[in-house]
This record gives sequence, structure tokens and C-alpha cells, in this order.
Amino acid sequence: MKGYNRYLRPNFNEGPVEIGMSLDIASIDAISEINMDYTATIFLRQRWRDSRLVFPGNESVSVDGRLVSLLWIPDTFIPDSKRSFLHDVTVENRLIRIFSNGTVLYALRITATIACNMDLTKYPMDRQVCTLQLESWGYNLQDVVFYWTRGNDSVKGLDTLRLAQYSVETYYTTVSTAIYETGLYPKLVLHFALRRNVLFFILETYVPSTLLVVLSWVSFWISQSSVPARTCIGVTTVLTMTTLMMGARTSLPNANCFIKAIDVYLGICFTFIFGALLEYACAHFCTMQHQTLEDVHRDLLREFHSSNGNGSMPLVGTSQPNRPVEISPSPEEAVDQSMASEEGPKQRRLCGGSGLSSVKKASRRAAHVFSVENPHNIDRHARTLFPLAFLFVNILYWLYYLFL
Repeated sequence: MKGYNRYLRPNFNEGPVEIGMSLDIASIDAISEINMDYTATIFLRQRWRDSRLVFPGNESVSVDGRLVSLLWIPDTFIPDSKRSFLHDVTVENRLIRIFSNGTVLYALRITATIACNMDLTKYPMDRQVCTLQLESWGYNLQDVVFYWTRGNDSVKGLDTLRLAQYSVETYYTTVSTAIYETGLYPKLVLHFALRRNVLFFILETYVPSTLLVVLSWVSFWISQSSVPARTCIGVTTVLTMTTLMMGARTSLPNANCFIKAIDVYLGICFTFIFGALLEYACAHFCTMQHQTLEDVHRDLLREFHSSNGNGSMPLVGTSQPNRPVEISPSPEEAVDQSMASEEGPKQRRLCGGSGLSSVKKASRRAAHVFSVENPHNIDRHARTLFPLAFLFVNILYWLYYLFL
């Protein structure tokens, strides 16, 4: 070590130092969608050749990690790191091994929280691609050159990694260049793709929300006269669905730019549940309107019977043989005729206002179109339309988010 200057890099004034990198991913402890980062513990190994450390023989020498302050080492750093530290139990986790040809192996164990930009539009059927970047802080490309020692095989541990919500699909390494205002710097990048395990979310969110939609359909088989029962089912399912939607958002960032797949599905379920509640309101309104019309018709019949005695059908005098026999109309026909006779003078009085009469005809025609002869048919149709519509929307939903 006599005459060794640790402040000067190897090959000074003779070209850049080639530094080989390899990684062992010990664990990925946490992946946060809220902070958009992940925490990993890695073993970082760096190799370079320093001709000043050549010694005779074919053996290697392992020295104490605390002697690192006596040697030149690369100024490698992780640019996307938010927090990181070097493990120091029971001593600083460093390894220095010097080979006879001057090759230096420098290994250390670090834990870092690294940023990862996530696209959560397909959450929880999403696939995230995160990176681990290694750059030189002060030495540019004229001083040092980074390379992976064995290409993609330079990274170990990802194949056997077991995560709570994710599974590692693929990974690969690249060599790049970091461009800053101060110059060009060497850069190594590890890309790895994470696929989220959707089974947990199916059991926790999708199945309960689907069952709530099915529960809201139970009201279609309950009599319309059971107002408390049907109203209770509708309001309860709406409130439960609202609580489920709020709980699903607690573990996600509150960014307005993300409309996630789970939000879309919960919105669909909420729409169907709320639609079932509105269906009962419409059916109940039509039933009450229908009953009101029947009551009016019944009152008119009662008035007709009271005005014609017992409602018998008297025959008009048959003493005149040349005059036909007239039969008094039935009660229903009499009601229709009485209503027509009441409308006759009115129409004659308004014969001059053709515009107003046309408006009245249009309003009657619209009322006839929107009138429901049997309000109970609304529930009968809803028993078929709601499940079929929900099934169709589900098919579109899963096809889009799983295959597109």
C-alpha cells in the first residue's frame, strides 16, 4: 500500500475504469400505492481492476470492511432512492476482497426505499413496471464505465421472491447514460414487472359488491304493498354499498387523475342498486296512480247508479210500431258518454283555438303512452332486465380490463 493514493482513481490519465455490477435481491419488503415506491434489501457487488493492488500469487485476500477508507471505491448511488441505509449489525455489512491481478470485489448490504411510477387505471388488475437504477455521482463517462457482469444473470433473487400482493413476471437489465447539466454519467437499470394478485380483491370487494346487487333484486319479488320491507332493502343496500366504496379507497392515493378499475365496478354496482330502489319508487307511483283512476271510475259508476235508480235497462215506448226500440246504455257506456258529452261543449267553445286543442291532444297522447295498464308488470320485467343487464355489463368489464 506504499505510495497508494485513495483519492486518485485507477488508470488515472489512462482511460476510464470499467466497473462490473451484480445484484442479489434479498427481499422486497413493501410496495406502497399511496407513496408510489417500494422498499427492497439488496446485496450490491462491484468489481474493478486497480493495477496498484497487484501482488504475486494466485490467491485472493479478504480484508476487514472497515479498511474501505484506505482504498478508492466508486461513488455509486441510487438516483430514485427516497431513503436508504447500510446495515451495521453487528458490524457494517461490507466485503472487500482483493485478487492477485489487482481486481477488487466490493460488496455491501443496503435497504432502500425507491420511487416507482405506477399506473393504477387498471387496479387491481394492474401490472406495474418498476426500476432500480445505479449511477455514478461524480465520475462521468470519461472516468468510469458501468456494465453488468453477466447480463440478465447479474440479478439474482427475483425468481424466488414471494410477495403478498404481487408476483414477479419478468425482469431484464439495460445499460444507459444519465444526462445532466454537468455531463454524461454511466447508468445501469434493472427493470422488473409486477403483476398484482387479484384473488384477494375478488374475495374482499368484488364478491360482496356483487352479492349486494343480487340482494337488491330480492325486492322485485316482494309485494308492492309492503312498502317498509322494500324501502328497507333498497336503503340498506345503498348505504352498505357506499361504505364498501369508501373502504376500497382508503388504501389508494387520492389523486383525481386515477379512475381505477375497482372504482368503475363499484360505480356499476351502486348504479344497479340505486336503480332497483328507483324501480320500486316508479312501480309504487304507477300503482297509486292506477288505484286513483280506478277510484274515480268507481265513483262515476256509483253516481250513475244513484241517478238511474237500480240501473235497470228501460225500454222506450213500443206503442209506435214504426219507431225502433231504444235500449239505455250500460253503466260503463254511460260514463263514457257522459264524459264525452261534457267534453263536447268545451271542444265547441274552443273550436276557434285550434292550437290549444292540439296541445291538449298531444298531452293526452303522451299521458296515454306513459300510462301503465298493470303496474305489477314493472316488477315482472325488472326480474329479467336487471340480471341480464348486469351480466352484460360484467362481461364487457372483465373483457376490457383483463384482455385489453
